[in-house]
Amino acid sequence: MPHQEFERHRPRLFALAYRMLGTRAEAEDVVQDVYLRWHEADHAALASAEAWLVTVATRAAIDRLRAAQRERAHYVGPWLAEPIALDALPHPRPGPAQQYEFAQDVSLAFLAVLERLGPEERAAFLLHEVFDCDYQDIAAMLGKSAAACRQMVHRARDRVRAERPRFTVSPERHRALLARFAAAAQLGEMDALRALFAEDAALVSDGGGKAVAALRPLLGAARVARLYHVLARQRRHQDERYEIVEFNGEAGLLHYLDGVLVTAYAIVGDGEHIHTLFALRNPDKLAGLREISGGLSQGE
Repeated sequence: MPHQEFERHRPRLFALAYRMLGTRAEAEDVVQDVYLRWHEADHAALASAEAWLVTVATRAAIDRLRAAQRERAHYVGPWLAEPIALDALPHPRPGPAQQYEFAQDVSLAFLAVLERLGPEERAAFLLHEVFDCDYQDIAAMLGKSAAACRQMVHRARDRVRAERPRFTVSPERHRALLARFAAAAQLGEMDALRALFAEDAALVSDGGGKAVAALRPLLGAARVARLYHVLARQRRHQDERYEIVEFNGEAGLLHYLDGVLVTAYAIVGDGEHIHTLFALRNPDKLAGLREISGGLSQGE
């Protein structure tokens, strides 16, 4: 049945579109576009339903990303991807294989690096490096030669490796580092905060003009520590809570003030120090995380 065939591939199409576009709504729009075109297609003439669906989704995502990049050029402050949890996906929960696929290379840090790639370069890189497509298939999807696609992937791979710090940290140490940050940020102790960050630490904060956030990345351990020292003093009369939860394939931190989710944090760390702290403060991007519960709360 055509509907069942499409539903079988829906998780993969969404995973590709989300990695391309960085927001759930835009990824859902791509999947819906593909769904409509699928029902108009001559299924008997297709050599591979999966190849056809991935091709249509890739081309739709490229077109949407070109438009999105023009809009993001006017975004207030740094633009970060919308965080997303598997439990909050808009379609039926994928099976174990699809869950693993979604969790790989979907961290906010990885998506931030992908923002520096052009639309076709981003698509070629994701199709080859994440979705294991060969160069001939990518060439057919993008309407380019296999050699040109190979060169695009090579350039993109070099850029991603150069700009994406890679640390081998166990999930337990990652969670412990998040808990240390939560405790230090809540108390506002300068020594604890200063010891938490690597010397070249960076804070990248996305408020989108709708929440208070730095308009440029804040660089250096001392500056980042000072900020959270000041913020703790400003919040001392508010009911404050941190909760460690899973989103974008790894543990992150949700920060509540007076019962309202105000920030979602993701980190890049080496197990002892935070090298990059991503702070999602745009309330529109927090909508999908507001119902997450059952995580490990600060103090447990």
